Amino acid sequence: MDHQPEQHLPPGSFGQYEHAVRRWEHILGRAAPNPRRDTGQLSPRFVEWMMGLPAGWVTALDIAPSRQLHVLGNGVVPQQAALAIRGLS
Repeated sequence: MDHQPEQHLPPGSFGQYEHAVRRWEHILGRAAPNPRRDTGQLSPRFVEWMMGLPAGWVTALDIAPSRQLHVLGNGVVPQQAALAIRGLS
């Protein structure tokens, strides 16, 4: 799977979530992928990006996009896990 840097989507692409998406782009240091695939379905690359995972962490796996979404849906957001672990100490 191709993991070229994402093209920055034009302002207003994320509606009411614009500010949050742009802030997360700044934090991660990379542009948000298009949230939809060409088919109109949710993009696994966008979910992977929202979770703060490195580009290709799941989407570089040679599995169907539906399986990628399944894997991501069963995953843990690293920042949430770190907060939980700190809370246990």
